[in-house]
Amino acid sequence: QVQLVESGGGLVQSGGSLRLSCVASGFAFPNYAMSWYRQAPGKEREAVGVISVTGDAANLLDSVKGRFTISRDNAKKAVYLQMNSLKPEDTAVYYCKAVGFGSWGQGTQVTVSS
Repeated sequence: QVQLVESGGGLVQSGGSLRLSCVASGFAFPNYAMSWYRQAPGKEREAVGVISVTGDAANLLDSVKGRFTISRDNAKKAVYLQMNSLKPEDTAVYYCKAVGFGSWGQGTQVTVSS
């Protein structure tokens, strides 16, 4: 079955950086676009961005454009979210998801202090 394991979250000061990783298994990873979502306390889960199967195209939420970058390594079955210039409003649990599948990982907590 589809398994997604996110890691790399933590506590960081405003303006800092984090790199999230998501390792996938249970499906043909290179054949699927991958997405990152986040859910802040008391808010609905929202899509942060999506990367194409080859990694040469990515769409990002307007509020993170210029600060976040999505990349992938198909050989490692991994997708990454590089987050720079973090803001307190980026505080959330971050999840990765394979486009077309309904499975979620456990997520990784990102907390940005002001």
